[in-house]
Amino acid sequence: MRLFSKKEKIDMERLPNSIAFIIDGNGRWAKKRGMPRMLGHSAGITAVKKTIDNAEKLGIKEIIFYCFSTENWNRPKPEVDGLFKLFRDFVNNEANQYLDRDFKFKLLGDKSKIPNDIVQKVDEIEEKTKDCKKMKVALCINYGGRLDIINAVNTILKDNKKSITEKEFATYLYSNEFADPDLIVRTSGEQRISNFMLYQMAYSELYFTNTNWPDFDYKELEKAIINYQHRNRRFGAIKE
Repeated sequence: MRLFSKKEKIDMERLPNSIAFIIDGNGRWAKKRGMPRMLGHSAGITAVKKTIDNAEKLGIKEIIFYCFSTENWNRPKPEVDGLFKLFRDFVNNEANQYLDRDFKFKLLGDKSKIPNDIVQKVDEIEEKTKDCKKMKVALCINYGGRLDIINAVNTILKDNKKSITEKEFATYLYSNEFADPDLIVRTSGEQRISNFMLYQMAYSELYFTNTNWPDFDYKELEKAIINYQHRNRRFGAIKE
């Protein structure tokens, strides 16, 4: 990974519009400290809140967190139950304040397997914040990139579409109210996508850091954005 001077600062004129985070390393963070995994997940939720605050300070327009994949149901039931308790608390406490902050809130993913009380609260907050303009915030829960594409295709078939453009296809995705991420950040040293936004990431810049998600702070966000700003984004063209 390219290193930059510690004195280098973010160019506020070239911020990414949309940043997506594959939040990884909560369990490793807890294990390193001799703590139960759930304390790592709790610290991970705190890092989500701090990252939202930091993105707001910088003026980032859209921020997405990959919190629970379609494959994460394979984890032990006590851990899954604990994660949904954390999601429930986040929705009831943090996200419930987003109207006051002018944040548009969305949950991206298949809601059919998510506990009904969480879905009802999410639906309420999504409706309340639908016209908010300052920043868009999304949690991807029971989300998978392949599921997203298959769900879109099935809906298109139900609509009796004979052909469709790329722009139209994007309107059938869970993220249809969001731009494709300019920057995707994955924490904890893993360098894979793990079934995240497979269609939307076609031209996203990827940034991998060894930092575990609970330790992801403003300095880490700054590093990711500075790294992004040194990329030459050509989108298939040639820039002299």
